[in-house]
Amino acid sequence: MSMRKRLSGHRRALALSGAGVLVAAGLVTLPVTAAQAATQCSVDYTTNDWAGGFTASVTIKNLGDAVSSWNLGFTFPNSSQRVQQGWSAKWSQAGQNVTAANESYNGSIASGGSVSIGFNGAWSGSNPKPTSFTLNGVVCNGSTPPTTPPPTTPPPTTPPPGEKVDNPYLNAKGYVNPEWKAKAESVAGGNRVSNNPTAVWIDRIAAINGTPDSTSNGAMGVRAHLDEALRQGAKYIQFVVYNLPGRDCAALASNGELGPNDLPRYKAEYIDPIAAIQGDAKYASLRIINIIEIDSLPNLVTNTSGNPGGTAMCDTVKANGAYVNGVGYALAKLGALGNVYNYIDAAHHGWIGWDSNFGPTADQLKAAAVASGSNVNNVHGFIVNTANYSALHEPYVKITDNVNGTSVRQSKWIDWNFYTDELSFAQAFRTKLVSVGFNSNIGMLIDTSRNGWGGTARPTGPGALTSVDTYVNGGRVDRRIHAGNWCNQSGAGLGERPKAAPESGIDAYVWVKPPGESDGSSKAIPNNEGKGFDRMCDPTYTGNARNGNSMSGALPDAPISGAWFSAQFAQLMQNAYPAL
Repeated sequence: MSMRKRLSGHRRALALSGAGVLVAAGLVTLPVTAAQAATQCSVDYTTNDWAGGFTASVTIKNLGDAVSSWNLGFTFPNSSQRVQQGWSAKWSQAGQNVTAANESYNGSIASGGSVSIGFNGAWSGSNPKPTSFTLNGVVCNGSTPPTTPPPTTPPPTTPPPGEKVDNPYLNAKGYVNPEWKAKAESVAGGNRVSNNPTAVWIDRIAAINGTPDSTSNGAMGVRAHLDEALRQGAKYIQFVVYNLPGRDCAALASNGELGPNDLPRYKAEYIDPIAAIQGDAKYASLRIINIIEIDSLPNLVTNTSGNPGGTAMCDTVKANGAYVNGVGYALAKLGALGNVYNYIDAAHHGWIGWDSNFGPTADQLKAAAVASGSNVNNVHGFIVNTANYSALHEPYVKITDNVNGTSVRQSKWIDWNFYTDELSFAQAFRTKLVSVGFNSNIGMLIDTSRNGWGGTARPTGPGALTSVDTYVNGGRVDRRIHAGNWCNQSGAGLGERPKAAPESGIDAYVWVKPPGESDGSSKAIPNNEGKGFDRMCDPTYTGNARNGNSMSGALPDAPISGAWFSAQFAQLMQNAYPAL
């Protein structure tokens, strides 16, 4: 997989005075009712605190009649508490009184519905939670039922087979791929993590039916995995749909079997057979989760002509519509199945965290979602950090920090990005995606399979205040040489184990890239699986424009992408965070 970045103007950062005052990004849920009608609501206000700063998440349950607009009010108990930056609402503060008014896209809330908002704040002394909230001027008490009579028969807690749920991961057992499990347990200590659900990669046409002679795919095909999921009593199974024409146009290790003009083959020989198998009524009780085409659509924004490192292949697939129409076709075909959940790949913060990439990528994703007969209802959500290494959370480096009056955004590592980690980026990008027309209930996934960065090299506090670079480099938990490095990174560790609904707006932490499967070979290895050689996987490579001409940071002796790399798996376990 590949990445690149570009500089941009101010969008999101606020520099607080002093390096110790920190603000992170977050996302929250707010449902409401109108005062003119019967306004009744309940509020859940939670915070994630650190020294001098916090991220607030507010969940408001609408217990009254539907509304077309809303205004939330509350009072901070401490005069030092301040809203610094908010999202999904128009935030304002006068003294200790705070108000949040709806945006144009989330004003309408049905009875029993919800909407997500949040903010980053600052405090000193203490950070107590507000004790009372109003919605459209009416105090929320959560006690009075709406004037509209409730249904006489309450909805079932578990929808019938084929009926979509809001979060397919919630209260559901995930499928454990027996082929990956066996590889994991072949390494000493692998049985500590081998029962975690991982995704099954369908990265070429032959993988649909299984490839017993392959080093990077297993003998089990799509149907065999679905049958095994039923046998395990799993509730959900994850597939990676990854075979676009001219795939991964800015990298070589993950180039695919289809040429840039092979869209008809992609539809007829790849997507259609997958849809036929997943649509078998035998599997109606399974929640089938498809990760749609990683490292594709963001390349059309960042890696075409006019961008440093732009490629002719990216120009071609942008001009002929192979990516946009391929993704649109996949969404329409697979989204038509009642038990299928599509999550589109949305890069990571070190790729599109600049304004010049952030908004245009959201627009590009929307264009694909409505192409080839698809619509936004075929998109259940998005995934970030797929097969990448960006830290989930940077506890000691906040984007709002400054050192001796200089913003950390000016450090070489952050390089004017607006984000330092994947959680803050995912929550903010979700808000952006809703604003360009995606459904307000979309969820985000974060691939945490290899972004733990634990072990002895993990910092235990902020870096030295000598300069922004010593501060950032000394305190960041992501220990890569450069955020643009993506192949078999030395020092990486297993991240958070798969977990449903871990944060506001996040459907799940997932292991989509099965830990221990290579990103690409350290040197050219002849193969008939469509796997090329990319110098970013060569530990001796001194880099290019996309990684600031830095060393690749890749481990030596790696096999082709997707093949088992036991040395990497051992290191991932050694550096796991949380530790095993």
